[in-house]
Amino acid sequence: MWENVSVCQLARGCFQMIDREGYRANVGIVLCNDQARLLWARRIGQDAWQFPQGGMQEQESPEQAMFRELREEIGLSAGDVQLIGRTRDWLRYRLPGRMVRHHQQPVCIGQKQIWFLLRLTGDETCVSFDSTNQPEFDHWRWVNYWRPMREVVSFKRGVYARVLREFAPLVLPAQRRVSARSFVINPPNRLVSE
Repeated sequence: MWENVSVCQLARGCFQMIDREGYRANVGIVLCNDQARLLWARRIGQDAWQFPQGGMQEQESPEQAMFRELREEIGLSAGDVQLIGRTRDWLRYRLPGRMVRHHQQPVCIGQKQIWFLLRLTGDETCVSFDSTNQPEFDHWRWVNYWRPMREVVSFKRGVYARVLREFAPLVLPAQRRVSARSFVINPPNRLVSE
């Protein structure tokens, strides 16, 4: 899995994996509850909401990275969740030009992600943001299944749409799955209702 990958040291003991095309290897987490609602987290100090996600470390499998990120970002362990599914392939998004750090080598132009679908089996009061000294989030809430597709930052919307469509049969009853068809991606990555 790690051939054709450059390793870039960010800080002592912290590495990111960037492939030859400039995409950083990453995992994303969709956490649902028994009511088919999804955990939606607000980035610290911002009015920006997203699913937990994070970069893979050297020699780490996607599943290992997912469980590490689960602990670091929202304070949950493998015992708090049930692994329901994962995306079939890597999903990619490009960063807007203003977010590309051209001074870093190798240059990262975006993320390639494996997404995991988890069901919360533990107590939701275990969700916490104090597992690390630099938390990513400061608030969370449960939201309706399709809401993240409309609310995530525009450059991630295509990936979110693909992830939610792929996971819908694992979470939603058949009558609620058609909701995915009521949204389409229009250039430039604008999500609109049909």
